[in-house]
Amino acid sequence: MVVVVYDISNDKRRVNLSNFLEGYGHRIQFSVFECFISLEEMRQLHQKVKKLVLPKEDNVRFYWISNDALSIVLTIGSQKPEPPPQYYVI
Repeated sequence: MVVVVYDISNDKRRVNLSNFLEGYGHRIQFSVFECFISLEEMRQLHQKVKKLVLPKEDNVRFYWISNDALSIVLTIGSQKPEPPPQYYVI
Protein backbone atom coordinates (compact mmCIF):
# COMPACT_ATOMS: atom_id res chain seq x y z
CA MET A 1 0.00 0.00 0.00
CA VAL A 2 1.10 3.55 -0.67
CA VAL A 3 -0.16 6.46 1.40
CA VAL A 4 -0.11 9.75 -0.51
CA VAL A 5 -0.42 12.95 1.51
CA TYR A 6 -0.28 16.49 0.21
CA ASP A 7 -0.45 20.13 1.19
CA ILE A 8 -1.19 22.37 -1.77
CA SER A 9 -2.26 25.98 -1.28
CA ASN A 10 -3.51 26.60 -4.83
CA ASP A 11 -7.13 25.47 -5.19
CA LYS A 12 -6.88 24.52 -8.88
CA ARG A 13 -3.74 22.38 -8.43
CA ARG A 14 -5.16 20.78 -5.27
CA VAL A 15 -8.42 19.82 -7.02
CA ASN A 16 -6.53 18.53 -10.07
CA LEU A 17 -4.31 16.37 -7.89
CA SER A 18 -7.15 15.01 -5.77
CA ASN A 19 -9.19 14.15 -8.88
CA PHE A 20 -6.14 12.46 -10.39
CA LEU A 21 -5.44 10.44 -7.24
CA GLU A 22 -9.04 9.17 -7.10
CA GLY A 23 -8.07 7.02 -10.08
CA TYR A 24 -5.38 5.33 -7.99
CA GLY A 25 -6.79 4.91 -4.52
CA HIS A 26 -9.26 5.64 -1.78
CA ARG A 27 -9.47 9.06 -0.13
CA ILE A 28 -9.34 8.61 3.65
CA GLN A 29 -9.04 12.31 4.57
CA PHE A 30 -9.18 15.56 2.60
CA SER A 31 -5.54 15.34 1.56
CA VAL A 32 -4.70 11.68 2.23
CA PHE A 33 -5.13 8.71 -0.12
CA GLU A 34 -4.50 4.99 0.38
CA CYS A 35 -3.46 3.34 -2.86
CA PHE A 36 -3.04 -0.41 -3.23
CA ILE A 37 -0.42 -0.38 -5.96
CA SER A 38 2.97 -1.99 -6.51
CA LEU A 39 6.28 -0.30 -5.79
CA GLU A 40 6.85 0.19 -9.51
CA GLU A 41 3.38 1.72 -9.89
CA MET A 42 4.23 4.05 -7.00
CA ARG A 43 7.32 5.22 -8.86
CA GLN A 44 5.24 5.83 -11.98
CA LEU A 45 2.61 7.68 -9.94
CA HIS A 46 5.37 9.82 -8.40
CA GLN A 47 6.55 10.84 -11.87
CA LYS A 48 3.02 11.72 -12.99
CA VAL A 49 2.28 13.74 -9.84
CA LYS A 50 5.51 15.73 -10.32
CA LYS A 51 3.92 17.15 -13.49
CA LEU A 52 0.79 18.31 -11.61
CA VAL A 53 2.41 20.26 -8.78
CA LEU A 54 4.91 23.05 -8.18
CA PRO A 55 7.72 21.76 -5.93
CA LYS A 56 8.58 25.24 -4.64
CA GLU A 57 5.01 25.75 -3.39
CA ASP A 58 3.52 22.29 -2.89
CA ASN A 59 4.33 19.33 -0.66
CA VAL A 60 3.43 15.77 -1.70
CA ARG A 61 4.68 12.66 0.09
CA PHE A 62 4.47 8.98 -0.84
CA TYR A 63 4.78 6.46 1.98
CA TRP A 64 5.29 2.80 1.10
CA ILE A 65 3.58 0.53 3.66
CA SER A 66 4.67 -3.11 3.43
CA ASN A 67 2.21 -5.97 3.85
CA ASP A 68 3.80 -6.80 7.21
CA ALA A 69 3.32 -3.23 8.46
CA LEU A 70 -0.19 -3.04 7.03
CA SER A 71 -1.32 -5.84 9.33
CA ILE A 72 -0.45 -3.76 12.41
CA VAL A 73 -1.99 -0.42 11.39
CA LEU A 74 -4.00 1.08 14.24
CA THR A 75 -6.99 3.33 13.57
CA ILE A 76 -9.51 5.38 15.51
CA GLY A 77 -12.79 6.32 13.89
CA SER A 78 -12.38 4.15 10.81
CA GLN A 79 -11.73 0.58 9.77
CA LYS A 80 -8.24 -0.74 9.09
CA PRO A 81 -7.13 -0.39 5.46
CA GLU A 82 -8.24 -3.32 3.34
CA PRO A 83 -6.98 -3.97 -0.17
CA PRO A 84 -9.63 -4.04 -2.87
CA PRO A 85 -10.79 -7.46 -4.03
CA GLN A 86 -8.60 -9.10 -6.63
CA TYR A 87 -11.65 -10.18 -8.62
CA TYR A 88 -15.16 -8.88 -9.13
CA VAL A 89 -18.03 -11.18 -10.04
CA ILE A 90 -20.44 -9.61 -12.49
